[in-house]
Amino acid sequence: MVIKRDKYLNQLINRMNNGLIKVVTGIRRCGKSYLLFELFYNYLLESGIDKKNIIAIPLDDEEYAAYCNPHELSEYIKSRIIDDSEKYYVFIDEAQYAITREELKNPDIPIRLYGVLNGLLRRKNVDVYITGSNSKFLSSDIMTEFRGRGDEIHVAPLSFSEYLPASGKNKFEAWEDYIYYGGLPHILAEVDEQSKVAYLDRLNGEIYLRDMCERHDISDEAGMEELMKLLASAIGSLTNPQKIFDTFRSSGRKGVSMPTITNYMRYLQESYLIQKAERYDIKGRKYISTPSKYYYTDIGLRNALLNFRQHEETHIMENVIYNELIYRGFNVDVGIVEIRADENGKRVRKQLEVDFVINKGSKRYYIQSAYALPDKDKMAQEQASLVKIADSFKKIIIVNGNSKIWRNEQGITIMSLFEFLLNEDSLDL
Repeated sequence: MVIKRDKYLNQLINRMNNGLIKVVTGIRRCGKSYLLFELFYNYLLESGIDKKNIIAIPLDDEEYAAYCNPHELSEYIKSRIIDDSEKYYVFIDEAQYAITREELKNPDIPIRLYGVLNGLLRRKNVDVYITGSNSKFLSSDIMTEFRGRGDEIHVAPLSFSEYLPASGKNKFEAWEDYIYYGGLPHILAEVDEQSKVAYLDRLNGEIYLRDMCERHDISDEAGMEELMKLLASAIGSLTNPQKIFDTFRSSGRKGVSMPTITNYMRYLQESYLIQKAERYDIKGRKYISTPSKYYYTDIGLRNALLNFRQHEETHIMENVIYNELIYRGFNVDVGIVEIRADENGKRVRKQLEVDFVINKGSKRYYIQSAYALPDKDKMAQEQASLVKIADSFKKIIIVNGNSKIWRNEQGITIMSLFEFLLNEDSLDL
């Protein structure tokens, strides 16, 4: 089964031979290797590049385990570059396998992989692409190490617009599957519910949890798993390490400290399992540091962590909208609008929330996620924060269903979920 990832493929094509290291990042099993080793590899062949000029090294493959040693990796690549007059394309998959724990723990020990990559950058006839599943060990460090000579392409699980044609189902059936099992590409190859659930359970336990615990020397695996479940059950809700710490204590788990919780949450973000949306005071034009909202990168992994018991479509829809906005390249915050209101004869301050304040370049939109707008009272509730924003940027309510786009008398655009998800230009309609 061929799954088109044209958005990411075009990003790679546009960055070819730009003198930078192309760093393809994303959660494990989201399709980074498929993008590089299948789609981009085939594009190069179709463009006339000889197969011998494409040096592909999957470091998570046992056959290539020797090349997790940076010296061996360097020697192997140099042995394949035999003609300085020809262009070579080097693919290194899961590059973090070539970084040792000692190198990560001790800042005085140089990371030898970076020396290998630096050497490749100096060769004018080599174009370098690497993939990795941890932001701290790859993208952020490489951007610093090479002083602007790293170029990140971040890959997410399948968006709904990618998932739908690959599923072979109509959009209603595909949506039901998507919000249950998520968008990791291999889910489409699993034939029944039991195998899909088993696959997601296996990833959560054997890949994500084990990988984080081993990499960060976490001995309290149960504590990390409980934290993952707490965040999964609270998608779209405001939280912070203090609230989680209080929850741990109230449940009788007193061995997990605040600094430990803060570190665990950072590890989850670095592994791309969760993403953080900070609060932004729209009128005051400033960020509010805490609490924040957290969303799961893949909704299927989130559901599997909770044994598919918390399937609240309102929160899941909000998570999917957040992921789609990130997929489209927006910076996404949670908006706060402070107003004064009369309560019990007193003038009080209140904060109204805007689900998403999104920015890209000079563009800004305010977005509310509403599962349904059955009556005027619900409409008034959903638009209460939007009508208090004085600027002229577009204000949108996304509603579950398949209705046409329309604008109400307050100038707010009402858009169906399918129109939003399946039309990348929908926010400008």
